[in-house]
Amino acid sequence: MSRAAAPVDPPPPGGVLWSLAGDVRALLMLPAALTLQVAHPAVGAGVDEHSVFRTDPWGRGERSLRSLQLWIYGGEEAAAEGRRLRALHRTIQGTDAHGRRYHALDPAHYSWVHATGFPVYRHAARYLVRPLTEAEERQLYAEWLQVGRVLGIHDRDMPQSIEEFWPYYRKVLADELEATVVVRELVDVHQRVPPPDRGPLLLRLVLRTLWPVLLPPLARFRRFMTVGLMPPDAREAIGMDWTDEQERALRRFCRVVRVVVPLLPERLRYLPLARRARREVRRAGRLRSSVRRAR
Repeated sequence: MSRAAAPVDPPPPGGVLWSLAGDVRALLMLPAALTLQVAHPAVGAGVDEHSVFRTDPWGRGERSLRSLQLWIYGGEEAAAEGRRLRALHRTIQGTDAHGRRYHALDPAHYSWVHATGFPVYRHAARYLVRPLTEAEERQLYAEWLQVGRVLGIHDRDMPQSIEEFWPYYRKVLADELEATVVVRELVDVHQRVPPPDRGPLLLRLVLRTLWPVLLPPLARFRRFMTVGLMPPDAREAIGMDWTDEQERALRRFCRVVRVVVPLLPERLRYLPLARRARREVRRAGRLRSSVRRAR
């Protein structure tokens, strides 16, 4: 009788991901990662045919964000979330725009979706937080591999070092990526998006009333951040234009973000699951200190 695999723990508190992924600035990074994922024809086709991102964008975004936070801050819940995601993707299959069959759990496709997080976090941190040191980049990649294991990705399906990652990444950029239907929709400033349907009723009513006025500038800002925080080589592979003027505007905006966000109180600076995890770690630390003093 075969034994069930032992659950895989998420990266430990205090790591690079622990600091990056729960900070509100991560919300500005995620659209670039999502767009890079769906630039792969198989992934783009799966999202195009099976996702509710067009009909329920706010619900899908909320669920995706909670899932990502659980991988890192969920503790024992992380492994359960990894199993849930794999079960959810078992039935996602079809034919991409080139007539090729795809399955969401094909190791090459599933691994690419996960792999995109590392270059986007690394690149976006330079703008929104600070450049990572070489040691921090290596730690970030090791922690991202650990998250991959939480999601059920085998080591054989992911490059196991940064030195192995970059040739793999560049090969996918050169041989696979394109401006898929979903990519074009995600950066289309004229794409229709329904008003938010989450939050207090009064706020939803106000947003619904003002949505025709708010949507155009929000759509332009989303495209600006999506394209701007995408690594330049990925941007080029997909065929997205980016001017020197846009680069200067991005740097000005990010300088303000780097000053303002660290001044925010914890309840505003960190996302909910990250705040909870940080409280629990502090509580455990105080408990250990009390035990040591009692001895």
